[in-house]
Amino acid sequence: MAQTPPKNESQVETQKQSFGSRMVGTLLRRQEASIFVVAIILLVYFQASNAAFLSQGNLRNLGQFIAATAIIAVGLVMVMVLGEIDLSVGQTFAFAPIVMWIAYEQLLLVLPLAVIVGLLATAAIGLVNGTIRVYFGVPSFVVTLGMFFLLSGVNVTLVGGFPKTAPEASAIKSALGAYPYSGIIWCVVIVAFMHILLNHTRWGIHTFATGGNFTGARESGIKVDKIRVWNFALCSTLAGFAGILEAMRIDSIDPLAGGANTMFLAISAAVIGGTPLAGGVGTILGAFIGTLVLSVLQNGFTLQGVSAFTFNIILGVAVLVVMVLSVYIGRIRKGRKVT
Repeated sequence: MAQTPPKNESQVETQKQSFGSRMVGTLLRRQEASIFVVAIILLVYFQASNAAFLSQGNLRNLGQFIAATAIIAVGLVMVMVLGEIDLSVGQTFAFAPIVMWIAYEQLLLVLPLAVIVGLLATAAIGLVNGTIRVYFGVPSFVVTLGMFFLLSGVNVTLVGGFPKTAPEASAIKSALGAYPYSGIIWCVVIVAFMHILLNHTRWGIHTFATGGNFTGARESGIKVDKIRVWNFALCSTLAGFAGILEAMRIDSIDPLAGGANTMFLAISAAVIGGTPLAGGVGTILGAFIGTLVLSVLQNGFTLQGVSAFTFNIILGVAVLVVMVLSVYIGRIRKGRKVT
């Protein structure tokens, strides 16, 4: 029986280089690969530092924190791929549950219909943002910043400046956030759906084309204005849905919920996950993993007794480092064919 000849050192070295080349190729090809490695490292580090980190109770807290931010982040990816931004998502987050509460308590609609009314109201906010951006040529930064301040006043006015109690306990309420794990379940479903939408449908292909080469996409017959307007509507709707989930979870309709902090965390999660503000590139899975990294950092530091100010410092450094790496890796991709 013939025996396989032993491999010499040069063959072994060649295999090692081939494996290393494949690993580098994977990291260059998949925007979310590097941040996924960071997430694993952080999970291992914080568990080694505190045995309670991966306990059931703490994992539940992590899931609740991840859910709302990740849902907003994946919506932001849809506009950031276009080279746009939506700064109003933090206030849309609070606007949806307020409209839902008005529809439920004052218009006496059943809860499912009240939720739909809240989501339609946030979709309308996105349509307004997108219409002003597309048909009046106002930069999305300016449009959505104005909407941010407008909604901040509207939210307080609609409820008289005071939080309201969420609808009474029911199966619908449990499914929409009151059950401890419903938020993360909704989050996973939405992330999976949005990943398929962006990467495996014509709408997603047209979104990438519009963000990557607007003029070329328009001349090739893509309805670029429609893509931009409806992606703004989708972003606002997801932010509103995240707000409803959070309101049901904490059993309170708070006009001061969300705001700038929620908006910046979601944008940071999308950027860290591999969706630069320049447009043309984006990853839904990366936004989810980016949210996971931010959540693990904040939760891990809290367990270690580290100040929230320290978390902000690290978050700022992380965003800067990721953006520099994103630009650098983008240049490598252009100068090297990744196999």
